[in-house]
Amino acid sequence: MSPTGKSQLKEKVRRLPHQPGVYLMKDRIGQTIYVGKAKDLKKRVSTYFQASRKLSVAQPKIRAMIELIHDFEIILVKSEAEALLLEGQLIKKYKPRYNTDFTDDKRFLLVRVDPREALPRFRLARNRTDSNSRYFGPFAHSGHLRKTLAELRRRFGILLSDASPVELEDGRWRLYDDARAEIYEHPNEITAEDYAARLEAACEFLAGKAREWLAELKAEMKVAAEDQRYELAATLRDRIVALERTASRTRKFERNLLGTHNHSQVVKRLKEKLALPRIPRRMECFDISHISGSFCVASMVSFRDGQPDRKSYRRFKIKSFVGNDDFRAMEEVVGRRYRRLAEEERPFPDLIVIDGGPGQVTAALKAFLQQGLEPPELIGLAKRNETVIFSDGREPLNLPHHDPALRLLQHIRDEAHHFANSFNAELRSKRLRESILDDFKGLGTQRKQQLLLHFGSIEKLRKATTDQLVQVEGIGPLTAKRLIDFLSG
Repeated sequence: MSPTGKSQLKEKVRRLPHQPGVYLMKDRIGQTIYVGKAKDLKKRVSTYFQASRKLSVAQPKIRAMIELIHDFEIILVKSEAEALLLEGQLIKKYKPRYNTDFTDDKRFLLVRVDPREALPRFRLARNRTDSNSRYFGPFAHSGHLRKTLAELRRRFGILLSDASPVELEDGRWRLYDDARAEIYEHPNEITAEDYAARLEAACEFLAGKAREWLAELKAEMKVAAEDQRYELAATLRDRIVALERTASRTRKFERNLLGTHNHSQVVKRLKEKLALPRIPRRMECFDISHISGSFCVASMVSFRDGQPDRKSYRRFKIKSFVGNDDFRAMEEVVGRRYRRLAEEERPFPDLIVIDGGPGQVTAALKAFLQQGLEPPELIGLAKRNETVIFSDGREPLNLPHHDPALRLLQHIRDEAHHFANSFNAELRSKRLRESILDDFKGLGTQRKQQLLLHFGSIEKLRKATTDQLVQVEGIGPLTAKRLIDFLSG
């Protein structure tokens, strides 16, 4: 960086406030390379630009990062707890190359089950290298996982990697030839069909255990943040983010529809499995996202011939009410989407997928009926057991876990879920940035909204001059000067 650039950065650091927040370090092309949080932004960020810092940093990776810093951006928040949460959101959004704690998931273990084996065993793995196997996890605690596998063996009578079953002359199998045959309290000689039933029960238990442990980690992080044990909360948050990232890659891996099936074959298979009148070449899926009723938004994703059509994705803010009501939200967004298509005389999709069960499906169907529109084929996918819910009164359907048709439905459902959650996170992030005005005394809700509406964001408001501020109705010269001093720290 040129001497002029360095002096500009130091001047920018000098103007930083002594307040909690998140900072984003950027390289020469504006790409975010590191995201960090701070209780005191000025103290924390200034350490990156001290000459002694560069000399004393022992890790080559950190030295390299400091050399690449060309600019930085900050987001002020109200508390260190908010900074902690926002930091995690931004790291997941930008995936900065130097946030190693969040991207290094090699410590997490997976459990692999290969259905091609005569008696599939439960094995530990760190990578997904086999598209034919089922994977469970990731799991953060290897010790807990090994104990769980031992529990699976006792509870369900399944095999782990150390077993060498022997096929008997009558077609049955002997699981063990040693004392374990007596220890595990299950018949040691068994048919392949009976073992398959044990296997499925153990797989369902293990999938639930992964979700249970992740929920426990999130609860621990929340308690630690509320108790102001921020280092512990950050450690737990890092583990959760890395787990979720690994799990996301697992889902993408498991739902990759290429290989033994191509996309057109899978779409045709979906038609057959759901008994649809025509091949669902164009599908649209809806999901609702909110946090306890706040920041309620919806997403719609579109697939063509079994593949994402991202240019057709849409986001919706819920307008008809404020609060927590997934059914009303689903009814609103489905009605808005297809009323507009009808008004523009554009075709409806071949299949609509709703992320949810009977209640959400009924709400979506109601949106069509209230507007006198003929609904296309419409189903729901209920998460708990991945059950297909039909809107035409047919009995719910459960497809086999490995059926490519189900994987396609899971893929479009997960796309809608992630798209909705990312929109929700953006709104929450924006709200955190704007919340700083709540601490400026003498500024009412209406004036605050007028300022944000006039300038568009807190970042632009910070750069405003007194002359520009007084152009906003109700903002006089004295208030403008106080506001400039407040925002400059």
